[in-house]
Amino acid sequence: MLLHQGIGLDAFNAMPMRRAVHAVFECCYSVPLSADLARARPFDSHDQLFRHADKLLFGLSEESIDSILQAYPDVGRRPGSENSRAEQCAVTDDRPELMSELARASATYLQHFGFGFVMFVNGFSAKDVLTTLSDRLHNDYETERKVVRNELARINRTRLERMLGPEGGYDNW
Repeated sequence: MLLHQGIGLDAFNAMPMRRAVHAVFECCYSVPLSADLARARPFDSHDQLFRHADKLLFGLSEESIDSILQAYPDVGRRPGSENSRAEQCAVTDDRPELMSELARASATYLQHFGFGFVMFVNGFSAKDVLTTLSDRLHNDYETERKVVRNELARINRTRLERMLGPEGGYDNW
C-alpha cells in the first residue's frame, strides 16, 4: 500500500528531496531510481515523469534489477500473508488449489531462471497468471530479463499514477 496517494504533480515537484525519494521508492523499490527521478524534478506532465522513470529503470544494472525483485512477493501468496511483500500477487479466482499450483510453478521458475517471477497481475485470474508463467518458462534467460524489466515498468507506472492521482489533480470541494 502506498502512503503517498493522489498527491498531484505540483506537490511532488515541490516536495523536499528526502520525501520525494521516499514517495517514489514506494512505487519502484529502488533507491537509485527514486533518487534520480526526484533529482530530475520538476516535471511538466505525468507523461514526462513516466517516461523518465522508464528510462531510469531500463538503465539500471542487472544487480539493481535483482535487488528490486527481492521486494516482490512469491506468486501464489495472498497480499499480507506470510512471505508476501506487495500487492502484485492480488489475482482474482484465488482458490487454494490454483494458488498452490501457482506457488509450485513459481518455484520452478525461480529454479530455472535464478530470480523470482514478476508480472503485473492486478485483475488477472490465477489461471491467467499460471498460463503466462508457464509460457515464460520457454524464454531463454536474456529474453526473460527483458520481459521482467517491461513488467517492472508496467508496475512502476501504475504505482506512480496512483501516487500522483489524475492528471490535473483532484477537484477540491
